[in-house]
Amino acid sequence: MEKFKSKPIEDGFSMPAEFSPHLGTIMIYPTRPGSWGKDRGDTLKSFGEVFLEILKREDLYLLASKDFVKEADAFMDNLITTHCHGDENLEKELSERCFIFEIDSDDAWARDVGPTFVTGRGKDIRAVNWSFNAWGGEVDGLYASWDKDDKVALSFLETMEVDGYDASPFVLEGGSIHCDGEGTVMVTESCLLSKGRNPSLSKEQIEDRLKEYLGAEKVLWLPRGIYNDETNEHVDNVCAFIRPGEVVLAWTDDESDPQYEMSKADLDYLESVTDAKGRKIKVHKLYIPDNPVLVKEEDLANYEFEEGEDMREVGERLAASYVNFYFINGAALVPQFGDENAESDKRALDTLKALLPEKEIIGIDARPILLGGGNIHCITQQVPVGGTKA
Repeated sequence: MEKFKSKPIEDGFSMPAEFSPHLGTIMIYPTRPGSWGKDRGDTLKSFGEVFLEILKREDLYLLASKDFVKEADAFMDNLITTHCHGDENLEKELSERCFIFEIDSDDAWARDVGPTFVTGRGKDIRAVNWSFNAWGGEVDGLYASWDKDDKVALSFLETMEVDGYDASPFVLEGGSIHCDGEGTVMVTESCLLSKGRNPSLSKEQIEDRLKEYLGAEKVLWLPRGIYNDETNEHVDNVCAFIRPGEVVLAWTDDESDPQYEMSKADLDYLESVTDAKGRKIKVHKLYIPDNPVLVKEEDLANYEFEEGEDMREVGERLAASYVNFYFINGAALVPQFGDENAESDKRALDTLKALLPEKEIIGIDARPILLGGGNIHCITQQVPVGGTKA
């Protein structure tokens, strides 16, 4: 791959919205015992649902560490075969959209360790490589070693022969940014201004980096994210663009819930600003689960943590949010948490169906993904169609 010395904004490139057309989606085969457990059965079932929905509509670029390539290949073969029920044409179609690459990683958070793609009018797709330090490095990072994760983006770009820009040593994760495709970037202060990322840079300098590498004109700084989000409150768990000038915001009416004040601060902020095009932002409330999703004894027993890895405890509240959905071509994959939150799950689906009538809204059993520390948006990274219409 060629690394350009210029910045994307100088070359007329910018990050398109996630709801724009995709070539495909990057994901990583889950193996880390401290995230997915010694028994990964439930995790693989949830990941498998996401794999299949992607393959029905676009390419899947599945990265697997060296020791797990054969397992990943066998898993995908069985997944596709079982789904197709003997339909050879469908099986061939799905198989041809599945690409498995041997690329080592420390975990399976493709959103945060993968490249960020930018496109330009009538030009090829390019990508940005950021530095990754496990959500805070030695200050408050979530595991002791992240060398493999930090190399994932460049390894993928070299494999795919995609040219791009190296933004390192600037630390950024894909889950900490949302773009509307029309010049506006949305982030949270709690994440991007955290001491473990870019402590030597001011807020203004961080904003300048975002504009340069994302081709943006305006950055919206939401104050907070989701309560107990160990990423220092990524924006993709609390607020997301559904179209230019329009967002969904995680919400609760329960003023005794710690999320209430956090979401209220974001709502107040969003109602006070405009986007890059000067539009007031239309905010839709997407309610969090009525009942907190907690770590159970059997969940904790399945984990196997490494030295220096962030650990969990029974009764710990997980950062459950329906905003952590993911757009694919023609659809949106929405977390579902089940059990006592069945009504909350349905409410979230109904809300998004009303807001996105042009999309198929698909619920995914995502509690196993949440136990790993994130959700559907966190394990996926879109590869957009290159260029735009002249």
